[in-house]
Amino acid sequence: MTGAATLILWSHALAALLFAGVAVSRLRDTGKGLPRLPLVAALGLTALWALAVAGLEGSDMVTRVVESVRNLAWLAFMYALIERDDTTREHRAVSVIYGVVALVSVAGIGLAILEQTVGTALIPQVSAVRLLLRSMVALGALLLLHHLYITATPRVRARLRLVVFALGSMWGFDLLLYISAYASGTWPTTLTIGRGFVMALVAPVLALAVQRNGEWTLQVSRTVAWQTVSFAVTLLYAAVMLVATSAIASVSGENARLWQTAFVFGSTAAGITILSSPWVRAWAKVKVSKHFFRHRYDYRAEWIRFTDTLGKPDDAAPLDERIVKAVADLTDSPAGLLLVPEGTGLGVGAGWKWDAPSAGAGPALVTHLTTTGRIVELDAVRSDTTDPVERASVPPWMLDADGWALLPLVHLDRLQGAILLARPPIDRALDWEDFDLLRIAGRQVASYLAEERAQAALAEAKRFDEFNRRFAFILHDIKNLVSQLSLVARNAERHADNPAFRADMIATLQDSAGRMNDLLARLSQHHHARAEELRPVDLLALAEQVAARRRAQHPVLVRGAAALAHADPVRLEQVLGHLLQNAIEASPPGEPVTLAVSGDAKRVSIAVIDQGCGMSPAFLREQLFKPFASSKAGGFGIGAFEARQLAEAMGGHVAVESRERHGTTFHVTLAAARTISLDEAA
Repeated sequence: MTGAATLILWSHALAALLFAGVAVSRLRDTGKGLPRLPLVAALGLTALWALAVAGLEGSDMVTRVVESVRNLAWLAFMYALIERDDTTREHRAVSVIYGVVALVSVAGIGLAILEQTVGTALIPQVSAVRLLLRSMVALGALLLLHHLYITATPRVRARLRLVVFALGSMWGFDLLLYISAYASGTWPTTLTIGRGFVMALVAPVLALAVQRNGEWTLQVSRTVAWQTVSFAVTLLYAAVMLVATSAIASVSGENARLWQTAFVFGSTAAGITILSSPWVRAWAKVKVSKHFFRHRYDYRAEWIRFTDTLGKPDDAAPLDERIVKAVADLTDSPAGLLLVPEGTGLGVGAGWKWDAPSAGAGPALVTHLTTTGRIVELDAVRSDTTDPVERASVPPWMLDADGWALLPLVHLDRLQGAILLARPPIDRALDWEDFDLLRIAGRQVASYLAEERAQAALAEAKRFDEFNRRFAFILHDIKNLVSQLSLVARNAERHADNPAFRADMIATLQDSAGRMNDLLARLSQHHHARAEELRPVDLLALAEQVAARRRAQHPVLVRGAAALAHADPVRLEQVLGHLLQNAIEASPPGEPVTLAVSGDAKRVSIAVIDQGCGMSPAFLREQLFKPFASSKAGGFGIGAFEARQLAEAMGGHVAVESRERHGTTFHVTLAAARTISLDEAA
C-alpha cells in the first residue's frame, strides 16, 4: 500500500470513528434542541461513507451511492429544522429547492449504478455528467445551508453557527474536489487525503454543536423564498442544458461543439428575453404569492419601500409625483395620476408615467369619495355591478383611459385628493388585501398632502404677516406725523405772526415731508433697511435737534452735558422720536417733556422724562415692549417695541421707570465713543 493510500485509509477511518461516536452519544440524548432522529441518521450515514472510502476507493460505485445517501440525510436534517416550528405555505418555496437538490442527488445515484452496469462505452460522457451532478448537489446544499442560517432568529443563530460551519466545510471541500476532478480528468489524490482530515475535524465541531439544546425557531422571509425559487429555476436550467448538450454531443459527431454553442447561446438569449418582460415578472410574482404565501404582500418590505419613496427621493421629484409613484408601486401599476381639489370638484394634478387623456371630476365624485371613503373599482363600474351612485359619479374619461382603481385621499374627514391607478401588467380584480393596503397608504399620503399644503399656507401667511408688520410700523410713524402736523396747524392759528414759530413750523413741515418720503420708500417690497456704520454721535446736539422739531407741538426741555455715543444717528433719532412722541401724548398740555443727557467713559445715556399718567407694573412687565399692545386709546403699541429693537441693533438697550400718576422715564443707554486727546493725536 502506498503512502497516499495509507493516509486516505487512516484519515477516513478516523473520521468514521468520530462520526459514529457522535451518533451513539446522540442516541442517548433526549434533549429537544435538535431533531434527534434525522441528526442521528445523518451522522451514522456519514460514518458509513467515511468507512467505505477507507475500505474501498473514493471512486467506487458503493462509495458514490453512500455519499449521495449521506447528502440526502443531511438535507433531511436541515429540512426538519425549518419544518418543526412552522408548517405554513411560506415553506413551500423552500421545499421546492430541497426537492430539486434531492432529485439531482438521486440522479447521481442512478448514473453511478448505470456506469457500473453498462460501462462507459455506451455513454462516453457519463463520468463527466456524474461529476457535474455531484458538484451541483454540493453547491445547492451550500446555498440551502446559507438559507438555514439567515432565517434563524437572532436568539438561536449563535448556536446554529457551529452546525453551519461544519456542514459548510464538508460540502465546500466536496465541491472543490469535484471541480478539480472534472477539470483535470483524474481523481485528485491529495484532495482526497485532505477531505479525510477535514471530515475528522468536522466531527468534533458537530459534537460540540449538538450539546447546545434550545428552541431552534426559523422564519422564512419572502426575499429568501424568491431566492430559493430563482435558484431552483437556475438549477433546473443548468440540468436541462447539461442533458441537452450531452445529447447533442452523442448525435452530432464532428460538429458537436458548434451545435452545442449555438444551442446554449440561443436558449440563453431566449430565456433572458422572456424573463425581462414585465408581464412575465408580474405573472411569476402573482403565482408565487398565490401558491407559496398566505398573503399577497410582504407588508414590511412594501412599507419600507413606500416610506423610502416618499421621504428619500433620488431624483428630487416633487412630493405630488412621489406620492403617486409610491402608491402605484404597491400594486405594480405602471402609471398613476393625482387629482387635487379644485373649486367644488377635482382637477388634474401631478402624474407619474401617465400619458392617457385626463380631465377633472365633478362635485358628485367629491361627495361620494368624502362620505364613503371607498376605493372605486373601475372594472366594476364598467360592468355595472357597483352602486348606481358610484357609477354616476365616475367621469367617463377614467373608464376610457383604462383606469384600474381610484383611491380617495381622506385626512381628518376632508378629501385631499384622489389617485387614479393604471391597470397592472397582470390584470386581476382587487381583493381584501389590496383594499386594506391601499386604504392605509391613502391615509398616509393624505396626511403628507395636508401637511404640505398647510406648510405652503403658513409660508404665504408669513409673507403677509411680514408685510402687515412692516405696514404697522409705517402706520405708527404716519400717526405720529399726523399728530405732529395737527398740533402745528392748531398752534398756527394763535402764533402765526410769531417769526420764531414760523421758523419752527417750516422746519417741522420739511422734516415731516422727508419722513413721508422715507415711509413711501419703506413700503416698497424691494426696500432694505440701511446698514449705516456706527460712529460718534453728539447726544446733546441730537437731543436739541429732535426737541426743536417737536416744540411747535409741545414744550420740550433739554439738559445735560455733551456726550459722544457710538451709534447710527438716523436710528438713534428714530428711537428718540418714538419715545418723545409717546411722552408728549402721555403728558398734560402745559407740562414739558425733558431730554436729559448723561454718561461716563464707557456708557452714555439719554433719558426721556414725562410727568404723564404713568404705567402699571403689570403693563411694564407683560405688554410694554410687545407689538400691538398699548395703554392709549387708539394707540398701536409700536413705538416702545421698535425703539428697543433699534437700540439693541446698535449694541445698546432701553430701560424704563414708571409709576401710575407720577410719570415715566425711558433710559436709552449706548456705548460711549472713545475720544482722542491732543497728546494721543501727537
